[in-house]
Amino acid sequence: MPPAGPRAALLLLSLLLLLRAILTVPLERGAPKEENPATESPDTGLYYHRYLQEVINVLETDGHFREKLQAANAEDIKSGKLSRELDFVSHHVRTKLDELKRQEVSRLRMLLKAKMDAQQEPNVQLDHLSLLKQFEHLDPQNQHTFEARDLELLIQTATRDLAQYDAAHHEEFKRYEMLKEAERKLEEQQRRHREHPKVNVPGSQAQLKEVWEELDGLDPNRFNPKTFFILHDINSDGVLDEQELEALFTKELEKVYDPKNEEDDMREMEEERLRMREHVMKNVDTNQDRLVTLEEFLVSTQRKEFGDTGEGWETVEMHPAYTEDELRRFEEELAAREAELNAKAQRLSQETEALGRSQGRLEAQKRELQQAVLQMEQRKQQQQVHNNPAPGPEGQLKFHPDTDDAPVPAPAGDQKNVDPSEKKVPEQTSKLPQLESQHL
Repeated sequence: MPPAGPRAALLLLSLLLLLRAILTVPLERGAPKEENPATESPDTGLYYHRYLQEVINVLETDGHFREKLQAANAEDIKSGKLSRELDFVSHHVRTKLDELKRQEVSRLRMLLKAKMDAQQEPNVQLDHLSLLKQFEHLDPQNQHTFEARDLELLIQTATRDLAQYDAAHHEEFKRYEMLKEAERKLEEQQRRHREHPKVNVPGSQAQLKEVWEELDGLDPNRFNPKTFFILHDINSDGVLDEQELEALFTKELEKVYDPKNEEDDMREMEEERLRMREHVMKNVDTNQDRLVTLEEFLVSTQRKEFGDTGEGWETVEMHPAYTEDELRRFEEELAAREAELNAKAQRLSQETEALGRSQGRLEAQKRELQQAVLQMEQRKQQQQVHNNPAPGPEGQLKFHPDTDDAPVPAPAGDQKNVDPSEKKVPEQTSKLPQLESQHL
């Protein structure tokens, strides 16, 4: 992501930045360019920033191009009109631009080779030309000389990429503002959540009297611990179990948590209920059997702590459920987990790319096999035609002319006009009398 910097300057840089006409002190016409590192344009964040900057520096040294640049507007630059002026720059400048392009192509090749060596199998031949087509800021077809097409591609690519960087910057800023607003809302919710009435200590006189008055509807001045115990022993088994004790804390929990308020977390409410129950069990259940008998209850009402509750009950937000060390270890675990997920995602991405390449090779092999099968079928058909000649127009077989002894029967239509005396008797028939005489 490019630095936040002056966005207007970066935008002009995308239009070839009007070279130094905007980003640096304008040069006097015909004045030699002074080397001053302080006047270099800010880093755009482009992966080809150095190449872009060096091309700008070299073009500035040509007086003709500098004059055309000062007279050009943004539309002339974007349309490629300015690129055509490259044909009129000096030979010395063109030579430097050619060298810059060769250096850039060499750098890209090294990057591609390092990337492919890390991802592909050894002894795999790389097609550098096709790989260089991934880079759009130069013409990969011509890897030796800097032409007008290279300047046009450099302008167009820088314009597009910086526009995308600007859009990404705006999107990142928007996310930053939304995150800040979310944090503000969270802080506001936490502030409203803390603004609740005082919560009485569970099991204290103030807490029990509040239940006696508001839930039981009895006179608070006539509070009686034994009567209170009997009223809230719902199943009349002589003890208060955990569920019956938790029912006593409902009024206190309602002071802090309201399901209708988005700032109140109901999971925190259940944790608060558990803390209240454990507090009562710890201070009242002396035999630790998880049950409070009438005797244990009455003894707890005689203690000093029963009436002296100080500032009240400290809720969950006043007592974090974790220590600083636990928080630090948790953050380290999250960071390690995130790194593991990122590594897995990278491996999956590499495997996906490898599978894509393998699929491409398999598709190519499949096409080659299909072509080979097709050629074999064609040869097979040609061989069958050669071995089995097709019949003539009347159904008789046609023999190949290279067979000397093969008789060629006359057409069926011509046999009617042949003189019977001219018909030759087959040789086998003429030899029959000789065979009969020899037999006799």
